[in-house]
Amino acid sequence: MKCFRIDESGYTGFDLLNADQPFQGATALAIDDDEAARLIKAHFPTLQATELKYRALSRRPANHPRLLALLGDLLRDFQSVTYVCDKRFLLTLMFCDYAVEPWYYARGAKFYEDGQNYSMASLLAMAGPVLLGKAELAALLAAFQRAVREKSLQALKDLVAAARRTDWKQFPEAIGPLARDACPDCLSAIAAPGVTTDAAMVVLQSLISRMEVMSDGPYQVEHDQSKNLSTYHDLLQRFIDHEGEIELRQSKIASFKFPLKLTDVRQVDSKLSPAVQLADVMIGAAIEAGMSLAGLRSGGLNPDELLPLYADDQFIHLVPSIDFEAQKEFRRGAQAEQVIDYFSTHFAAKSGRQVG
Repeated sequence: MKCFRIDESGYTGFDLLNADQPFQGATALAIDDDEAARLIKAHFPTLQATELKYRALSRRPANHPRLLALLGDLLRDFQSVTYVCDKRFLLTLMFCDYAVEPWYYARGAKFYEDGQNYSMASLLAMAGPVLLGKAELAALLAAFQRAVREKSLQALKDLVAAARRTDWKQFPEAIGPLARDACPDCLSAIAAPGVTTDAAMVVLQSLISRMEVMSDGPYQVEHDQSKNLSTYHDLLQRFIDHEGEIELRQSKIASFKFPLKLTDVRQVDSKLSPAVQLADVMIGAAIEAGMSLAGLRSGGLNPDELLPLYADDQFIHLVPSIDFEAQKEFRRGAQAEQVIDYFSTHFAAKSGRQVG
């Protein structure tokens, strides 16, 4: 049976504003341990460490050609998908989901149609610091994250106050529901049990949508025993156990269908699994490329050499975009509202609502 090895990077739980880890992602790689060990030996024949770790290897420029060659082999010869998101943008999307959309829904507007939520979130992320005030927008997102986590009356009041401290009349479409109206529907959505800013659900939905396409029949997942991956493990098991039958279109290239072909998820010791170690290399390289492109890190692999190695269906990224026509075309006909309703109904107790 096919087995995908998964590893993650950048997971900070509910905190999507962590300055040290602004990107989060995961890789799923279909490779067995024997083949993985062969590739590691071929590209790093003198490796003395007991475990292949991307961060340790990337610190030495002499390792960069070997890492690029290894990644090239993996991306060319083995099925994989890598997902990376800008966590601040994801939080902005969540803000639009909970603090904006209920106001539009009550008025009969189709907020998610053709990716309008992504367009609003992108505009808020890219133009918001100028329109609303950089410090004020940062404070608003922090207050939103806190309100989702605490769900207290005081935290909700502080969120409304933070919205009103922005220059919100410059962007009333996004900030008005809170700043002008203190919209009860929005505040109720934020305070609903199970709503969270934890991004694990979003990451897994993206990986699973591709693993399901890449698998002709039943498949398994293995991952490391790290504390961070325990959240992913629990969600994967819940997906496996879910008995519903439904197929929902998320975008031009992605859909989600239950029941899954995924049948089993297991934790393993990464020191004993060369395949899991290679998943670590793949997500480590992708996250480092994001950091480099954002100007937050230097000295690692050159993103201009790494990113062309990926096929279009091997890399999924969530970042703001003001190419609104392209976003509209990409998300035309997507069933975002139905996806949100389905996941909030069946998985909200632990994971919260999915972001369109």
